[in-house]
Amino acid sequence: MKILVSAKRVSDPNAKLAISSDGTWIEGDVEYVMNYFCENAIECALQLAEEHGDIETVALGIGESDETARFIRQGALARGIDRGILVSADEQTTDSDLIARIYARVAEREAPDLILIGKQAVDGDSNQVGQLLAEYLGWPQATFASKVELKDGEVVVTREVDGGLETLAVTLPAVVTADLRLNEPRFAPLAGIMKAKKKPLDELELDDLELGDAKPKVRIVKMSTPEGRKAGVLVKDVDDLVARLRAEARVL
Repeated sequence: MKILVSAKRVSDPNAKLAISSDGTWIEGDVEYVMNYFCENAIECALQLAEEHGDIETVALGIGESDETARFIRQGALARGIDRGILVSADEQTTDSDLIARIYARVAEREAPDLILIGKQAVDGDSNQVGQLLAEYLGWPQATFASKVELKDGEVVVTREVDGGLETLAVTLPAVVTADLRLNEPRFAPLAGIMKAKKKPLDELELDDLELGDAKPKVRIVKMSTPEGRKAGVLVKDVDDLVARLRAEARVL
């Protein structure tokens, strides 16, 4: 059995980012981290491999060659994933649809039984790749997984929905997207970091995947930083406060 798992780097949500002068991208020394939901997907793949044995795990990262390769090795291979695949692409011009098509092409080459990806990337927050990928492959899907089990040729997924939990059993091959409550990702041990340097990492170009005329459908028009918090205002008395709430805040 083979599991293909996502390994996407994202800009650190806690870092202060600088917007480029044309407002279309971030610039400067950007701090990156492994996408949190991808860490859950990686941990899930490792747990399934440990539980069932005879499972090959493969991490897929898409982006700029050197940096993306580093995150695949440190974030996936060092934790225990068997090998990696890097697809070189310009992260500024890829959208969810193109990413899903890349995953679909890699899946056709690798023939995995299960694809585990983070439910969304914490930079774009689109939550689209898993659903698009399942459609392109014609595979069943289970999203927002909080529990994943393999049973008799099926993957049984407990997913969080409004008001409770829903359990689905889908036939393999299938696509499953991981939620944060799926597990607690492990840290990469020192031995794993050393071994990751020697694990195989295949590098592909977009042309290698024969995507045809597939192009991004979404273009970033403008980005901007949020407005700073305004200073508080002292009011004279209760009547003044009520008047301001009505006239200025318009909450009464």
